[in-house]
Amino acid sequence: MDTVNLRLLFVLTDLIAPLAVGYVLHQRHIVSDESVNRLIRFNVIFVYTLLSLLSFWVLPISWSLLAIPLFGFLLVLIPGGIGTFFFARRLDSWLDRGAYIASAMLANLGTLGGVCAFILYAEQGFAYTQIIGTCQNILLVLIVFPLAQYCYMKHTHSLRKTNRFHSFCELFFSWNQQSLVGMAAGLCLNAFGVPRPAALAPVFQGLVHLAAWIAMLPVGFLIDFHQVRQYEKKVRSITLIRFLITPGLFSLLIFNLVGDPVVRGTLLICAFCPTAINAVLTARLYHLSTDLSVASFVITTAAFLPVIFPVLFFFLH
Repeated sequence: MDTVNLRLLFVLTDLIAPLAVGYVLHQRHIVSDESVNRLIRFNVIFVYTLLSLLSFWVLPISWSLLAIPLFGFLLVLIPGGIGTFFFARRLDSWLDRGAYIASAMLANLGTLGGVCAFILYAEQGFAYTQIIGTCQNILLVLIVFPLAQYCYMKHTHSLRKTNRFHSFCELFFSWNQQSLVGMAAGLCLNAFGVPRPAALAPVFQGLVHLAAWIAMLPVGFLIDFHQVRQYEKKVRSITLIRFLITPGLFSLLIFNLVGDPVVRGTLLICAFCPTAINAVLTARLYHLSTDLSVASFVITTAAFLPVIFPVLFFFLH
């Protein structure tokens, strides 16, 4: 079995297994919500910062890199626009609309997309997904959060009196953005020609597994299948957006504008990525319909892991 085919096992060991473990931990009340929140914070602040540093340290610098941030922004704006103007309006509740829009806009790029790109393209593919994920994080603060707050205000018919500048600083300039420092440090070392020690390659691979487990386990912890079934009909159109409309539009752009095969394949993986856990966190933060976001995450992820990604793997491999 070659290296790429061996890495395909990571779908089972690094994505499906932690989801199952998280679900069991929640059902048996083995760990608390606070412990899970600390685990998420450790992953975002520490593990992803190291991964960003190590992957950007050896990232090949080329003109193709310029296309990645553009696609990163479009991967949020286009499905979000389609979901907002064609599907979310059909929902009666503003809380459902807000959760729907967040679920349509946010894809699981950093964790799921990162592992899938790593399976096919090793560290280079993982680094590209982190650039795209950073673009999504910027729009999370600048567009998704304000839209979520607007939907909540429409539901309550009230205005929240907050210090917007202070809120923006807390959201954007926080420890949760620490991985940006890792990216910048890695790019600087790369640009100045500092070679990355060979001993750090297995460290990087170990951190990819650790990050995937820490990211996916809390998701399994949040799953409530009863609520998923209740919202299944409302999120069918998100499945259409995630796996048909968005990949169809982006495939035309990717194959016509991107020449580098690794960049092209990574972007294609990201175009198919399911709903992100950040959609659930956004719904929680702004008191929207969290169960709708969870349903979207569970259903699209359940379609992506056993069906969509294996097809992409054999197409791109």
